[in-house]
Amino acid sequence: MNWKHAFTSSIGKKLVMGFTGLFLISFLVVHCYVNALIFFNDGGVKFTEAAHFMGTNPVVRILEIGLTVGIFAHIIQGLLLTFENRAKRPIGYAKTPGNKSSKWYSRSMGLLGTLILLFFVLHWYHFWIPNRASQFMGNGEIDAYAKMKLVFSKPWVVIVYILGCISLSFHLMHGFWSAFQTVGLSTKKYKKIINGMGMAFAVIVPLIFILMPLSFYMGWLA
Repeated sequence: MNWKHAFTSSIGKKLVMGFTGLFLISFLVVHCYVNALIFFNDGGVKFTEAAHFMGTNPVVRILEIGLTVGIFAHIIQGLLLTFENRAKRPIGYAKTPGNKSSKWYSRSMGLLGTLILLFFVLHWYHFWIPNRASQFMGNGEIDAYAKMKLVFSKPWVVIVYILGCISLSFHLMHGFWSAFQTVGLSTKKYKKIINGMGMAFAVIVPLIFILMPLSFYMGWLA
């Protein structure tokens, strides 16, 4: 199998989805940890220190490029697989088995992925782009904590972020174990453990992300 075939064949697309999915899961762990530092309620001191390290460390900045590529590769391959599967069933089933064969979120990964992409675009617009633009112009980093307080003072933004995190939760309920299975890391022996870890991850991580805008909006943080 040559490189072109690896990225265009059905198996190749699934492998790209699996590996980029695992990469994005690891990113969510780091991102969740850094952002959860706001809950020390110290005026953003610990969060700002961690954000400064993530925003100035050269290794992290290089990985950031890989992360961006990984996100778009994951989304593009996911959409291609969705369209490919639909093309194989142009007419569709007369009667669908529903949740008897699979959960609705497993059948809606394309839709959930699109909603998450829209959420990411809004998140980049609010935080990542202004911070990198400020650094590029030689003005240093923005005050991310103050920016969060400002952004999350708007009800519609909080609602969109919460809906985005709920979409992420359902996406992870299928995507977590699917990524491990695709790259061959899920065996019968460890399947239940990985499924359990996946469900826990899909609930805890998005919940922490939901609590962030909600805490600012409700005035629970200084």
